[in-house]
Amino acid sequence: MQKILIDENLSPSLESMAHKRGFQCSHVNHLGMTGHKDWELKTTILEGDWTFITNNSIDFRGPADKPGSSGEYADVSLHAGLVCINASGGLSLALQRQLFEIILNDLEENGDLTNQVLEVVLERSGEVQATRLKMPEI
Repeated sequence: MQKILIDENLSPSLESMAHKRGFQCSHVNHLGMTGHKDWELKTTILEGDWTFITNNSIDFRGPADKPGSSGEYADVSLHAGLVCINASGGLSLALQRQLFEIILNDLEENGDLTNQVLEVVLERSGEVQATRLKMPEI
């Protein structure tokens, strides 16, 4: 069973959406890690074999054009996956729920994200692009 961990910058209410779909899921706040720095979360994410969902994309995967070149996952050779939500203009709760549904659909349809990053981009037009990339590149 794939385990999902949601970053504190996203709503804890997303957790129940995942549970209803059969995923094991938690939120950083529910692990007692509210306010922890990204590098402090990294150990918990990797040791817990969590697929991590964040909208702090650059902090975790580095720049979009060179994923894995910097950020917390730059030196990680094996991980359960990273989901980066990129939305200019902010994320209302309604938008978070919409994008999280797309993420859960992708995980159900395409399987786990071992050594991959799922980039979910909300364009200004309202169109959503979801793309899987290998990270690290082999």
